[in-house]
Amino acid sequence: MGLWKRTGLRSRLNYHLMEKHVLIIGHGYLGSALAKQLHAGGATVTAINRSADTGTEYTLLEGDVSDTASLQAIKARLASEPDYLIHCASSGRGGADAYRSVFIEGTKNLQTTFPGVPVIFTSSSSVYGQTDGSTVTETSPTEPDRETSRILVEAEDLVCSKGGIALRLAGIYGPGRSVYLKRILNGSAAIEAGEVSRYLNQIHRDDAVEAILHLINYPKEEAAGHIFNLSDDEPITQRQCYERLAEFFAVPTPPGVPPDKDRKRAWTHKIVCNDKLKTLGWSPQYPSFIGALTRDAQLVDSMR
Repeated sequence: MGLWKRTGLRSRLNYHLMEKHVLIIGHGYLGSALAKQLHAGGATVTAINRSADTGTEYTLLEGDVSDTASLQAIKARLASEPDYLIHCASSGRGGADAYRSVFIEGTKNLQTTFPGVPVIFTSSSSVYGQTDGSTVTETSPTEPDRETSRILVEAEDLVCSKGGIALRLAGIYGPGRSVYLKRILNGSAAIEAGEVSRYLNQIHRDDAVEAILHLINYPKEEAAGHIFNLSDDEPITQRQCYERLAEFFAVPTPPGVPPDKDRKRAWTHKIVCNDKLKTLGWSPQYPSFIGALTRDAQLVDSMR
């Protein structure tokens, strides 16, 4: 997957990863893929999850980032101090209270339990509340209308104040995960009617993993305290997405429907710019969602 095969840097990155101990908080869709790649690269990997599954080749411990005692118990079990803490835990389906517990209190607990160890925090591009179709960079205003997104901004500030890194991820897709692909394949897709079709900003899971690996290997002092957008190169509108998917699969174009006013996520319309992260040498293996349909051999079959 990803970095080694595409860039031919396996030996060099393996050399650096073998010197690293990375503690991953959250062993879900992104965290488990990251743990596997780090382990394959020779790093010492410890992952924390609320329920510790079995069968991993690396250490997977049961723990709760929102519980200081839980983190202290985990620290006592570690053979060495981590070089990086990757906070990619999920809030589950909880609302603002769950967000505060996992992202605000969780970040504070990590910083207290592991003072001086930088945190790489996976935030979200939902912190940008723009609805005018503009391009947003890391310096653009973050004034989301959802409390959960405002909590993420607060967590980012905590992370960066202690020399950590905040990654604002676009919507993650990849093998086994794509709401747009799932809906076009099961016939439930619908295009939001109206004069404006909102931009969809996405990132393939493997590109997100590669970005984190890249930052782990990047000089700490140069990336410390920074925020980076993490998205692919070709945002498309919701209408364009479904039209191109319909063409790709030779199925009828989905019908138009009024926008869902009760949608879980805020209605935003912006293009997320990834130029800052690219200046560090990262670039996406899957620069576009539509292109990934053929470039990722697992993507389509995994959604059928």
